[in-house]
Amino acid sequence: MNEALPDLVAQFTIRHGLFRKERVEAALFELDSYGCVMKTDKMFNPGDTVTLDLVMDMPFDKIRAENVPGLITERRKHCSNFFYSIDFSDLKSDGDTTLEEKLRRIREVLSKKQSLKSRRSSGSVSSMRHMA
Repeated sequence: MNEALPDLVAQFTIRHGLFRKERVEAALFELDSYGCVMKTDKMFNPGDTVTLDLVMDMPFDKIRAENVPGLITERRKHCSNFFYSIDFSDLKSDGDTTLEEKLRRIREVLSKKQSLKSRRSSGSVSSMRHMA
């Protein structure tokens, strides 16, 4: 895990007491059909559940997969932040195909962006190697 996924964030709400809520935005580092890896300074424990809105910024619009249920399966500390492995727990069981479809669309766009980026950067990497 070296860099955050391009143009994609996870948003979630944390309750502070009875009336106060905080909306948090976190970087995503991995995403597949089973779950994701998120980095934030908020504290969760393995076994906690979280509801995520995955938002991909596009030139004309945003692709949103909202209310994605997740189960925290692992926590790794990194400086003042934590990396959380999150399993998308109930996607298959409740039959929400529109949510699955939106997640699939986000993954498609992501892989296109990453392959474009790697093609662009691979040219500069190879020229750097020749200079070394």
